[in-house]
Amino acid sequence: MEDVGLHLHPAKTRIVYCQDGRRQSSFEHTAFTFLGYTFRARRNRNRHGRLFLSFDPAVSNDALKKMGREVRSWQLHTRSDLSFNDLARWINPVVAGWINYYGRFRPWELHPFVMRINAYLVRWIRQKCKRLRAKRKALVKMQEIARRYPRMFAHWRLTVTVSAVVV
Repeated sequence: MEDVGLHLHPAKTRIVYCQDGRRQSSFEHTAFTFLGYTFRARRNRNRHGRLFLSFDPAVSNDALKKMGREVRSWQLHTRSDLSFNDLARWINPVVAGWINYYGRFRPWELHPFVMRINAYLVRWIRQKCKRLRAKRKALVKMQEIARRYPRMFAHWRLTVTVSAVVV
């Protein structure tokens, strides 16, 4: 690589076995993370529905942790001065960006993260409305809003059904 002017960092460069998952135990490195994706052997289905192993990308654990820290730093439950629409306008650009980037491959692996955002929204509802302090009432209210306005929050499009929007 030095012949073409490239210098490889010894700590960041390694050879990774990426054929499939059958012989992973005989190789030192079987996965790598690049640009927020972890590439490793994963189970997939072919067009006939049969399972097989392939080397695919998905959101990395480090990226999920970073997104979780960011959502936690928003402290949504303390923003009772905002309306539900204001919250959507505030967080949608960021969350939609994450979904568009990390949801390109295996978007179902973002589901726990999406449910975490919903948990923060339920917490916000409980803080905002005194009559919805009970968790069950707040969940019902969020289901109602999700049924009425399914596109209000960018992350709601990842949920399979409207009833799956709740925590």
